[in-house]
Amino acid sequence: MSKTTPGETPRTPEIRLASGLIQSLRQDLFTHAFAYRPLPPMRTDGPLTRRLPARIRTEAAHLPHAALCVFAFLVLTFTSASSGLNQAGGLVLGLMAAAPVVMTLVRPVGAFWTAVLVTLVCSVVNSWDPNWPWSPPMFVSYLATVTIVAMRTTPRTAGWMWLVTVAIGVGTSVVLGHGQALNIGPMAFLSAIALLTVSVRNIRRQAEQEVTAQQEVTAVERDRRTLLEERTTIARELHDVVAHHMSVVAIQAEAAPYRVKNPPPELEAAFVTIRENAVAALTELRRVLGVVRSADYEAPDAPQPTLASLDGLLANVREAGLRVDKTVTGSVRELPPGVELSAYRIIQEALSNALRHAPGAVAGVEVSYVLGGLGIRVVNEAATGDVRPSPGAGHGIRGMRERVTMLEGEMTAGETAAGGYEVAVFIPVPTSRPETAKEPA
Repeated sequence: MSKTTPGETPRTPEIRLASGLIQSLRQDLFTHAFAYRPLPPMRTDGPLTRRLPARIRTEAAHLPHAALCVFAFLVLTFTSASSGLNQAGGLVLGLMAAAPVVMTLVRPVGAFWTAVLVTLVCSVVNSWDPNWPWSPPMFVSYLATVTIVAMRTTPRTAGWMWLVTVAIGVGTSVVLGHGQALNIGPMAFLSAIALLTVSVRNIRRQAEQEVTAQQEVTAVERDRRTLLEERTTIARELHDVVAHHMSVVAIQAEAAPYRVKNPPPELEAAFVTIRENAVAALTELRRVLGVVRSADYEAPDAPQPTLASLDGLLANVREAGLRVDKTVTGSVRELPPGVELSAYRIIQEALSNALRHAPGAVAGVEVSYVLGGLGIRVVNEAATGDVRPSPGAGHGIRGMRERVTMLEGEMTAGETAAGGYEVAVFIPVPTSRPETAKEPA
């Protein structure tokens, strides 16, 4: 419902429709009609142009400009030769016919109005011409001009140009007294076909650009959502690890005063403060987990896995059809729970990728306990079976990188020279206290 001021008569739908049409006509054909809009160079990354040598490919970007100039020269020559006037008059008429074509290179809408003006002038000068109001060269020039302008503007502008073209033909016929214009019908028909074809092309190209842009936005949003999901998963899994440590701190702080006979009040107060801070931290941790927890999230029944659970993972993978070998080097020792959990998940994801993308291949898992950290290497050979497309390709690698980045480690992933795939990770582990060595698994 349109808004009206007090005392103003509300406009009817017909008036609003007419006002909208006039406004669109003014916007498309009158506002900044002679604005400078040079024709951009042609893209040279097509299937044919990209095969050209570099120097020729650079010059080929201006091929449309050269083609229009050549066409304008042909219009000039043809108009001058067929005008029936003397040499000077034919040249002037040829320049008038060629000017709109050249103007489409820099001022497309202005080129259309120039073509209209040339048509009106020639209608008066050549009123005796049986091919009135467009002589053959003028006919070609006008049709080419409106077609090129339609290619550089919008489908709505093309529609307005067709209506103006028909109005010119009918109006000049009535005003100049011919009663009928012999080539208004062919011009209306051919220009309608040309403008319709160009408009369909423009609409299709615009739709393709919008779809491509939407796909790019969707891909970015999908990657961002996947990244957030991976971080949320990591936060959920690490909650149990951190909560366990904070609970141990609270319990030890509460029990510590009872292990000392007659502890001083200051020591008791310090342990009370430690316990209160640990309990507060645990409460905040659970609150944060509640924020990142999804509606269907269920807390795991079993403890979070560690590298000690690796044999069970490999057994499940072998049952799924992937032949995998494990190698452990270095002095096996107990690592921080967060490192153990992340290492297990990285190996699990790498083997899952091998199952999806390399069916029938042989994989190897290497776990290296080195001074200052933990090394992990998962490599698989090339696939020997049919590889089915996977819509989630790349998400597992992103999750592994998130875990490694969280632990300030390094990771490389890529294809091997033999056609397989390799994931190599190093996670630094501080050696602040001596670790108890275990037997290799």
